[in-house]
Amino acid sequence: MPGIWETNMNFSLRSRSLFKTIAVVLALALPTALAISSADARVGGGSSSGSRGSRTYSAPPSTSTAPGSASQFNRTYTQPGAGMNSAAAAPARGGLFGRAGGFMGGLAAGFLGAGLLGMLFGGGLFGGLGGLSSILGLIIQIVLVVLVVRLAMSWWQRRHSPQAAYANADAGAAPGPQPNQRSGLGGFGFGANANNAPLEIKPDDYEAFERLLGEVQTAWSNEDVAKLHTLATPEMVSYFEQDLAQNRARNVVNKVTNVKLLQGDLAEAWREGETDYATVALRFALTDKTLDRNSGTLVTGSEQPGEVTEVWTFARRPGSGWELSAIQQTN
Repeated sequence: MPGIWETNMNFSLRSRSLFKTIAVVLALALPTALAISSADARVGGGSSSGSRGSRTYSAPPSTSTAPGSASQFNRTYTQPGAGMNSAAAAPARGGLFGRAGGFMGGLAAGFLGAGLLGMLFGGGLFGGLGGLSSILGLIIQIVLVVLVVRLAMSWWQRRHSPQAAYANADAGAAPGPQPNQRSGLGGFGFGANANNAPLEIKPDDYEAFERLLGEVQTAWSNEDVAKLHTLATPEMVSYFEQDLAQNRARNVVNKVTNVKLLQGDLAEAWREGETDYATVALRFALTDKTLDRNSGTLVTGSEQPGEVTEVWTFARRPGSGWELSAIQQTN
């Protein structure tokens, strides 16, 4: 009999030790996992971010520059079925718990991490890890945290989301753009949706798109957030700030140089209320490398130039110039 009790006690101690180890790993790793996104190279690299007004959830027409399809947005503040002005948009929901300016996601990670650590030391919502009930308690605790955070996020977004009302485009708008011989953008056309609320895009507009392509990449490489605020919508800048913060946490800096537009097409252009939108497919050359922030040694990327094709959307409000409103990767 003593031998049986000793065996069961040893098994219980080993099980408890294993569960404690798992709890420590989860508590330490989960907040970090929630904070890390896939965008870690050139600006917008690896993800599709931003808003295209009421067309955010409509795929832009394919063009000769981007004959495939543009990826759906991984990060956007626009809700399905709602026309949200991206110039006034805020950070999107994302990750396991979603985001509301980064606050709710961090709150969720803190609650869950605290709960796991509490269970490790015998406390927490459902007590220690003494048996099966504790594992069940952990699962229930996670579910409750997810529900509470999602409810809080819904309230937050209802409270802070601006409502936009959109009018029809001007009936007298020109049927299409004029080619810009001085720009790298070529093969201009409206694509499949040419007659759907068209907006005239002039040669000066194409030059602005090409200039923004280079200026955004330069400001990103210099980690110049103030400059980015003059080049992109607040929503896009919020994503850039998140990605730059992740680079700093990893002690790396991304440098994009030698940006040169090779080919471009206008996919569609339209007006919503007082805001103009233009979605353009861009194929451009660049040198994209990520360096150790201290030593300057190459971490990822290459010293050799490469080519990238992306779909960029620009927005323009009365009295202002064009701003970057969205970047979509191509399939």
